[in-house]
Amino acid sequence: MGRFVDRVQAFALALGGPGLFIVAFLDSSFLSLPEINDLLLIWMVTQHKPRMVYYATCATLGSVAGCLVLYYVGRRSEAWVARRFSVARMERAMGTIQRYGVLAVLIPSLLPPPAPFKIFVLLAGIAGISVTRFAVAISIGRGIRYFGEGLLAVWYGDRAMDFIRDNGRTVALTLVGLLILGFVGYALVKKARGPKRL
Repeated sequence: MGRFVDRVQAFALALGGPGLFIVAFLDSSFLSLPEINDLLLIWMVTQHKPRMVYYATCATLGSVAGCLVLYYVGRRSEAWVARRFSVARMERAMGTIQRYGVLAVLIPSLLPPPAPFKIFVLLAGIAGISVTRFAVAISIGRGIRYFGEGLLAVWYGDRAMDFIRDNGRTVALTLVGLLILGFVGYALVKKARGPKRL
């Protein structure tokens, strides 16, 4: 696996932005390449800081595309998903999706590995979450993650990865907390306004 990962990294670095797209696509679909995309993004941004938005966008779009592949696999092949995960794990994840809807996909998309993510993507397809809402949730979650890493690479340079390793989980959980507060606040304001009168 080590040689394969090295080849993937070399391939992505040679291509630049499209390489980030491909690695993010593979990592978010059928392969598992934990932290490879994050490391590549940070390294590329430290080398070419003016391209931060381009690199983060490539990584985000690649991840969304890979997640959409898994989403459609879940939608069309529940039996295949059932063979990949234990019944207990599927029931817990499906319960989370049924209770929280699209938030059950958005929040894991923000978190760094080894937080579970793909099972929620697959089960979002099985649960029939709207593809538009699903794609928007993944775009928000991955966008926050990759643009955040890009900004850290601009600010901290080569030390950005050390910062993420030391503080990544805390930062991700803080972002999740702020996101939840934002959704709760939005829901309360919407409820307080009540239905619109015709």
